[in-house]
Amino acid sequence: MRLTPEEQGMLDGKNGEAVREALEYQLEIGKFWGAERFVKITNAHMMGDIEVMGDAGLGFMKRACEHHTRCSVPITTNARCMDFPYVDKLGQHQAEAVKEKQIIQYLRKMNVCTSDTCINYQTVYQPHIGEHVAWGDTGTVIYANSVFGARTNFEGGPSALAAAVTGRTPEYGFHLERHRKGTISVRLDAQLNDLADWGAIGKIVGEKHPNYYAVPVFHGMRRAPVADELKHLGCALASYGSMAMFHMVGVTPEAPTLEAAFGTNAPAEEMVITDSDLARVYASYSLGDRSANLVVFSGPQLSLFEMKDISQRFAGRHVHPGTQVFVTTAASVKASARELGYLKDLEDAGVTVLEGVCFYILENLSEMRVKNQWTNMISNSAKIVNIIGAHRFNTILRETQACVDIACTGKLV
Repeated sequence: MRLTPEEQGMLDGKNGEAVREALEYQLEIGKFWGAERFVKITNAHMMGDIEVMGDAGLGFMKRACEHHTRCSVPITTNARCMDFPYVDKLGQHQAEAVKEKQIIQYLRKMNVCTSDTCINYQTVYQPHIGEHVAWGDTGTVIYANSVFGARTNFEGGPSALAAAVTGRTPEYGFHLERHRKGTISVRLDAQLNDLADWGAIGKIVGEKHPNYYAVPVFHGMRRAPVADELKHLGCALASYGSMAMFHMVGVTPEAPTLEAAFGTNAPAEEMVITDSDLARVYASYSLGDRSANLVVFSGPQLSLFEMKDISQRFAGRHVHPGTQVFVTTAASVKASARELGYLKDLEDAGVTVLEGVCFYILENLSEMRVKNQWTNMISNSAKIVNIIGAHRFNTILRETQACVDIACTGKLV
């Protein structure tokens, strides 16, 4: 890689050992991906919790603090694995909670804003078109590239932290113009009335094209989707297809027209998605033992508008005695939901609202599943339905109202 004089100085240790180690690490990433140079960034977002990092990661954070590592650009944290007031209630390990708190303190010493949210693009920072950032978490990355027209790759926790320390990241992948044009044409000929419908689209397209550099171009929509619909679409595309970008003609900034979205590319495939295709997605899930004792609204965390919507759906109703319902959201959203009365409606109905976490990365989730005799997990999030399978749940995607009805009746139909 070609280094600027400033970057060579970093590598020579002129900015301290922490900066030298960070740049050296980034050089290896750049070499692996064939990057020719670094590009400066303005913002970073990282995964950093004990469930993901383990004891080795905790040791890494401790050593980074001992080297006086400090981030030079604003950086936020993704959802963590514990909501501390609920550790005992959920049957999580207090020893791991102590480690999680240590990680948080180490991050703060390094000038990291521990926002603990996977919807930073809705709650903390919205990059502009052409802005280079270094974000982790698949849902945040695809939203940044697609909806904002910013530029980022999927950054692992250490690489996002290193980018925040040096203020740059290797220029490869979606930092480069040549990878940002459409490759697949997808015409949407469906009603798309629920968030789960948008996630189902992501499943249909993503499963068929598991390719980081595949960029679907959506067109033919009957209306422009709102932010939460784009969020669920992007999260599902990233989850099922490892995709980091999509275009939507007349909606996303780099796709004012179909021609602009593809540039000089010819579509490798042309797809049409209809209401029948969505119906087949919902019908494809096994009902397992037909249990309905776990309903989850998470992955991604809920926005304030989603909190309002489900609070209205649960208002005046009660969760079935044999069912547990979990909602996860950002701390700032939960605070606003409390002030606006949405939280009270949910809690009065028997819903557990966790802040700063995502359900699928909760510490000790596999043991939690066994203890609570959870076999089926019902959700309106296509992303969590896909990724939580690692914990041996039988997962079922349903529309939002169906999830609420299942939660209140205890019956899976």
